[in-house]
Amino acid sequence: MEVLYPICCGMDVHKKTVVACLLTQQGARVRKEVRTFGTTTGELLAMRQWLLEGGCAHTAMESTGIYWKPIFNVLEGHLSVLLVNAQHIKAVPGRKSDVMDCEWIAQLLRHGLLRGSFVPDARIRELRDLTRYRTKLTQQQSSVANRIQKVLEDANIKMGSVASDVLGKSGLAMIEAIIEGVTDAQALSELAQGRLKSKKGLLKEALEGRVTDHHRFLLRELLDQFKYLEQAISRASQQIEEKSRPFEDAVRRLDTLPGVDRVTAEKFIAEIGVEMSQFPTDHQLASWAGMCPGNNESAGKHKSGKTRKGSRWLRSALTEAAWAASRTKKTYLKARYHRLAARRGKKRALVAVGHTLLVMAYHILREGTTYRELGEGFFDRLHAQRLTNRLVKKLESLGHKVTLEPCSAAG
Repeated sequence: MEVLYPICCGMDVHKKTVVACLLTQQGARVRKEVRTFGTTTGELLAMRQWLLEGGCAHTAMESTGIYWKPIFNVLEGHLSVLLVNAQHIKAVPGRKSDVMDCEWIAQLLRHGLLRGSFVPDARIRELRDLTRYRTKLTQQQSSVANRIQKVLEDANIKMGSVASDVLGKSGLAMIEAIIEGVTDAQALSELAQGRLKSKKGLLKEALEGRVTDHHRFLLRELLDQFKYLEQAISRASQQIEEKSRPFEDAVRRLDTLPGVDRVTAEKFIAEIGVEMSQFPTDHQLASWAGMCPGNNESAGKHKSGKTRKGSRWLRSALTEAAWAASRTKKTYLKARYHRLAARRGKKRALVAVGHTLLVMAYHILREGTTYRELGEGFFDRLHAQRLTNRLVKKLESLGHKVTLEPCSAAG
């Protein structure tokens, strides 16, 4: 088998140690040297120096949890680092049971049998950390909001039955007043603002509850936590906006997609970057993201086509965007969602629309263009004759005789 890298290194990464196997071609022989290093910065720098002194320019390691990140950061820019999915390594046949992990990785790298995972540059990785952190904060805030609603229901405060947003300006003012000891429902309803003022009568009835000191304590704790998370989300958003400034043009172009706002566009860029060269086709990007049907065929029979495990962060963002796009007015994506939901169900339709959004985002980033709306009637125009035949058949089944005459072109 052809040797692509005469000098290379395979690494077996653990929490506290890294076992590195350096293979060096010496004529017809291959010299193997195995060393174990710690994962502290000093130890990793010593490992890097050892590899450079040995003339090594290519290394490979498995993507083990988060333990690969410090090693990647130390070696990046000094050596070519290949991050490999563990499933790909296991799929390569020929391993003997007495070969160490690091040596096996080195041998596969030496012959070019490893395929690297997508690792964006440092700027995108920092943006990715921030967007994922903001997502977690938002999820925590939603959980706290649900807890507040639960305490209000326990106190028989039915604010959620009248106000669409219990934690809006009006809702927060009323909850603050309840915590301070106000029990008069009329006085609480007077705190309504905006359109909620027209519902003061309903509010008065909904705010007649049985609030105890126990409820006030829980509401105070939960409300403080809610406000802290709100401030943390705001700080994270400011940092994300600063980090995404170099990619402002890409964010603006992705924002033209139906169902995609600035927050979602930032998530897209954080997960897939702005350079699409790492994904030769949109099909490969969709497969990497886990937004396409699985390919499970045996003996000519198609088995389960469930989607594979991909990037759960990107998948979540695409699903949210697909749901928002399905509720837009007179758009191609809305028509696509309802067309698929009628036959395949709402969940499959959301995944399909998410896949379409991902393909659109791929071409927008790759070609430097913006979204062009096809319209809600795109599928009717695409299959005009099929739609005509179906409607004629439907009318005939209702007992009508149908004669079709083409309309003259408008002058």
